[in-house]
Amino acid sequence: MLCFGEMLLRLSPNDNELLMQSPALTIRPAGAEANVAVSLARFGAPVGLATVLADNALGRAARDEVRKHGVDTADVVFEPGRMGLYFLTPGAVRRPSEVLYDRAGSAFVEHVHTAFDWDRLLDGVEWLHASGVTPATGPNGSAAAVAIVEAAVSKGVKVSYDGNFRGKLWEQWAGDPSTTLGKMLSGATIAFADDRDFALVLKTTFESADPTERRRQAAKAAFAAFPRLERIACTLRVQDSVADQALSAVMLTRDGDKVVETRAEAIHMAGVVDRVGGGDAFASGVLFGLWSGWSDQQALDFGLAAAGLKHSVPGDFNLFSADDVRAAMGEGGFDIRR
Repeated sequence: MLCFGEMLLRLSPNDNELLMQSPALTIRPAGAEANVAVSLARFGAPVGLATVLADNALGRAARDEVRKHGVDTADVVFEPGRMGLYFLTPGAVRRPSEVLYDRAGSAFVEHVHTAFDWDRLLDGVEWLHASGVTPATGPNGSAAAVAIVEAAVSKGVKVSYDGNFRGKLWEQWAGDPSTTLGKMLSGATIAFADDRDFALVLKTTFESADPTERRRQAAKAAFAAFPRLERIACTLRVQDSVADQALSAVMLTRDGDKVVETRAEAIHMAGVVDRVGGGDAFASGVLFGLWSGWSDQQALDFGLAAAGLKHSVPGDFNLFSADDVRAAMGEGGFDIRR
């Protein structure tokens, strides 16, 4: 399995502080595709990360962070430039978290379109995971994202696509998200996306007031528009506050002209520590299940449990093994394990 995208460094103030409220910032490795790679590696899947990092101490430290979790970093390329950053101000009580990007001109943004031989990069790969973050970084990222998906299709590699729409990034340049993301979706085998993602790409709206019906309408339109697409999966979140949330999940497949829905029942999370990376943990869990040959229900349940566990630790990475996830799915409750 290969994950492709920019690896970042995340800088956050101390718990419950606003950005620059005090001088301290905590640095953690981050990036949607790196998050998926680390989670898959910890589950036990053979996975590599293809990215471009700054040829300096920060870039090498970022590479080492994913490698120590078992990710193959042979396809990490170092180029002159800077590391992409993002600043996360964690939310609390009724105040939501806020992200500030600082990734313009990074080594990835400047060199990603010329750093790889796409055909060679995909040799021996069964699954490619890519997301809508990469094309949002600029014209080079857009060209690279489309090129690697097209190369994957031509080599018979299954493509996992995560919508990950980043409006703040698209607003910084004259990109065309609907067209570019549509090209990526046209090669996707599974899409981690919801009705908003498909409305953007298909330049339409799904008007039903019932969210279940909106998902079905969007899935039917997506399956018609993208014949290679076999599955659509997404999480559904209900938030009473920043720290008190419920998370469920759904997978939609096609059966002729019908849309079949598989559901994973909600898990309730009080005292959420850090939700960033939860979607990536979900995607990695579902992918691990599909790669392992499980049923859609088993893969979906595992992905939701993985996402729930991710909410219990700070940072973007999901640091739990497959056994940890299975334990969270069991009936052991919350007693201390001795």
